[in-house]
Amino acid sequence: MQFKMSRDSLFAILLRSPWWVSLLVAFAAYLLARTILPEHLVNYGAISGLPFVVIAVMSAYKQLRVMSPARVSATLEAAGAMSWKDFSASLEQALQRDGYGVTRLAGGAADFALTKGGRNSVLSARRWKAANHGVEALRDLQEVRKAQDAGDAIYVVGGTLSETAQRYASDNAIRVLQGTELAQLLRGMPLGKS
Repeated sequence: MQFKMSRDSLFAILLRSPWWVSLLVAFAAYLLARTILPEHLVNYGAISGLPFVVIAVMSAYKQLRVMSPARVSATLEAAGAMSWKDFSASLEQALQRDGYGVTRLAGGAADFALTKGGRNSVLSARRWKAANHGVEALRDLQEVRKAQDAGDAIYVVGGTLSETAQRYASDNAIRVLQGTELAQLLRGMPLGKS
């Protein structure tokens, strides 16, 4: 049985809030314990604020990793100005940094074969610069996925997917990597032109 936290629970709300809100709740729990409990029980009551401190740390970590909209835009713009050779090298480095085993595939609809945690994936990124993406490239990627017996397929998009392509990707569980998610993957990678 898998535990799923309710979206409206106090902990879920605090995880979505700024980190300092949880810290304020922890401090309020301490003050409340100090005010209403006898002196010899104050430390036990203060411990009730510990889960909120943990949530504050989790929220701070999560919020520090989120890129600002300006940084996302700058990263995507820099990636769009790169040649395929430079972009693919940066993408390969980013995937390896995130724990993937990366193998380049020669030609075809997929550019990389990925492995992570015993799971195989294929990734197509060669058309990342295209302004509009249709369903044909996704169909080709799906064929490579079947041929490689890969569990996942990932399609990198710098522009936009057509409505038909979005539906095809959704129907075939093809992960579309674009926008903020693509910028987050490329964080810290050399994105200058060579």
